[in-house]
Amino acid sequence: MTQEIHTQVTPEELAHTFDEAPPDTDLSVYAFEDWLTLALFWMMTGCVFLQFFTRYVLNDSYAWTEEIAVNCLIGVVFLGSVMCVRMSRHIQVDVLYHYLPPNLTRIMAIAVDIIRIGFFAYGSWLMWRYLEIVADEEMVTVALPRNIVFYTVFGAFVLMFLRAIQVFVANQRRGYSVLERPEEFQTSEDI
Repeated sequence: MTQEIHTQVTPEELAHTFDEAPPDTDLSVYAFEDWLTLALFWMMTGCVFLQFFTRYVLNDSYAWTEEIAVNCLIGVVFLGSVMCVRMSRHIQVDVLYHYLPPNLTRIMAIAVDIIRIGFFAYGSWLMWRYLEIVADEEMVTVALPRNIVFYTVFGAFVLMFLRAIQVFVANQRRGYSVLERPEEFQTSEDI
């Protein structure tokens, strides 16, 4: 076993490590649904913290915090899915694409894109139908309409549908998708 050697660092050397300017932050990679998801996430976190604080510190729990936190979680999941569609980050099985000829994998990738668009269109339609049925329901512990949550899910399905169309158009212009060439979509943060 080798022994680690620690070199002595002077305070001046340590201070100079902070002289470098931090790298520029590029917020242009985020879309409006990302910021909405972040806001819902922090709202959910605040509700969970409030529930914890009132239950274990004050010994008098607010009942509404759990319902609001659950509804925020629903929004985070579905709006986060919009981000995954936009960035092609959903779980994908691409093993066949490594072994089949490129012309066949291109057809398969186009079929996957079209099926994805159809799925989100159908999900949007189903959610719209569901909204017609439960339009007048209220939340259990808070006097708010429950359709706030349902409209969020419907909006997320519509956004996933639109983002899937954007991904399809981008894949057609590029000539390949993430399924065909996953290495082209890797960034330095992924490694």
